[in-house]
Amino acid sequence: MQDTALIYLIGPPNSGKTTLFNIFSGKHFKTVNYPGSTVEYSSSDFLDKFEIKAKLFDFPGLISLNPDSLDEEIVVESLFNNSKNDCPNLILVTADSSQITRHLLLTKQLIDAGFNVVLVLTMKDILFRKNFKINTEKLSELLGIDVVSINGRTEDGIDLLVSAIKKNLNKPKAFPNPDKLKEFKTKDSLIKTFENIEQIASKVIEPINIDIEKANNQLNILNPVLREYSQKPDELTLKIDKILLHKYFGFIFFLLMMGAVFTSIFWLAAPLMDLVDSLFSSLANYASNSLGNNWYSDLIADGIISGTGAVLIFLPQILILFLILGLLEDTGYLARGAMLIDKPLSKIGLNGKSFVPMLSGFACAIPAILSTRTISNRRERLLTIFIIPLMSCSARLPVYVLLIAFLTPQDKPWLAGFFLSFVYLVSIILSIIVAYVINKFNKNLIKSDDNSSFILELPTYKLPKLKNVLRNSYENSKEYILRAGPVILILSLIIWFLTYFPNYSPQIEKEGLSEDEVILLENSERLANSYAAKIGEIIEPIMLPLGFDWRIGVSLITAFAAREVFVSSLALIFKITEEENIQTSLLNAMREAKIESTGEKLFTTSTSIGLIFFFIFAMQCISTLAVSKKETGSWRIPILQLIIFTSTAYVSTFLVVNFLRALGIN
Repeated sequence: MQDTALIYLIGPPNSGKTTLFNIFSGKHFKTVNYPGSTVEYSSSDFLDKFEIKAKLFDFPGLISLNPDSLDEEIVVESLFNNSKNDCPNLILVTADSSQITRHLLLTKQLIDAGFNVVLVLTMKDILFRKNFKINTEKLSELLGIDVVSINGRTEDGIDLLVSAIKKNLNKPKAFPNPDKLKEFKTKDSLIKTFENIEQIASKVIEPINIDIEKANNQLNILNPVLREYSQKPDELTLKIDKILLHKYFGFIFFLLMMGAVFTSIFWLAAPLMDLVDSLFSSLANYASNSLGNNWYSDLIADGIISGTGAVLIFLPQILILFLILGLLEDTGYLARGAMLIDKPLSKIGLNGKSFVPMLSGFACAIPAILSTRTISNRRERLLTIFIIPLMSCSARLPVYVLLIAFLTPQDKPWLAGFFLSFVYLVSIILSIIVAYVINKFNKNLIKSDDNSSFILELPTYKLPKLKNVLRNSYENSKEYILRAGPVILILSLIIWFLTYFPNYSPQIEKEGLSEDEVILLENSERLANSYAAKIGEIIEPIMLPLGFDWRIGVSLITAFAAREVFVSSLALIFKITEEENIQTSLLNAMREAKIESTGEKLFTTSTSIGLIFFFIFAMQCISTLAVSKKETGSWRIPILQLIIFTSTAYVSTFLVVNFLRALGIN
């Protein structure tokens, strides 16, 4: 790194920092962890068109150099504990123009610490709607640094920023003074800094279309302009919030929106799912017909293609889930959700800061647990980590979709959406109950004497930038494939091996049977004498009280490595045919399956609902346990999660199945 210029991109949350990083990097970047931590930062070269020979680093959001969370502590430490070679040549600091009196704190501290700084003002369109603008030349003069105003959506002002970067890279590298950190923490220093910021803001914030003659008569009265600027609200945001933040209507709207989201997951994804299903079915048919009836044909067609396709068919639904969550976040609504839910969460020992990690848990528990680093109160952070696995992550979605498709008519997707919404609602309610029980009756489980507070800056409502939302949805879906794909492939091969070998070849009377019927009988006999069946005989006594047999038991065991593998395991174990779509074949196999020892149907209304409850509770993710251990600093909480949630999954499934049977629902 000695010969490479280093540029750090730093700014408060929601200040447009990531948008700027995407513009400069073109999304061609890599994300890595700080040494010895799970806090992530991204790095990239500048796109060739900018002609900037430097490395750009994008850091987590930072409000000031007085850290209040794990993210902020590590960022501040990295700023001041660098070697001379790793010290940045330049720091780009983003600040929301409409929140300048708060966002200038970080800029002032970085300047006072001795860094080379360029201030990048964002959201100028929001400030313009308030009929104000910032005089960048005057602000540059008062701060003693270059100041550039940009619009991240239209990329207006980027050329000026590139020129400022090139100019400042020619300056000698400045090395920060670590002693300033202690000074920044003192009360007198903070008061002095904010007084200075107010004076600066009063001089650079100017009304648009001002009456010059009137202004000349009032040049000696500057603070009223600043006060008007800081107090003047975004009228559209206020009008919308009167409804969406209403104490009653706000919650109703939130529930209706979530119901619409999950109905859309079924309705919008159906054509794409059919396309993916047909593709994998055609590939499996082609492989089977081309290679003949032998072990390697079965391996390619059933083990790899059908096993993988049984899970990847649900990729369109996962993509739509990420897309809708991205749209809600980009509009500014998710922050309102945190505000709405703060009061209810406070009753169970959490606050509104837990909302976003919990909501992220619907996509994946791993980034959700990592995002709890923004929760400064240790007890609330650990409690949030503890309950996040109860959020129904995207890995559960293929299982839920399969079981709900089994339970509902195909011509009523709205009913399936209603059931899926209910499942997600149940997972939220159960997580709240668990958090309440732990907070109320077992305070020794998670100990902390920290005080709790919840302060949140609500962004104004914005039209989402579709390009960014689509790009992020694509990246998240790609990450899902890269993370789940290898696991699914490896486990599919293992399950195929266990269900195919020792390759028992039965003597079947073929007279009067078609070729397909002979193959089906051979597969059934081979499965009954396979290694998987032998393993199933051991675990079946545990499964029978739940209404399950060894086939579901083996699939549940594989699901502990990755939940979505449950579907491909069933597809392999049932040896579904390739004549129909994979999902259709699997559903038909489920409808016909019977428990060999009792002759009862394996998949019924009661057992299917019981399986859904099992997946709501069960801690079936090794990666989540590893991240939980890393973030909590010990194995105590991960082991408790594994024991408590998995045992609760078994007991709740037993109660649900037998309760429904007692009611005659079977």
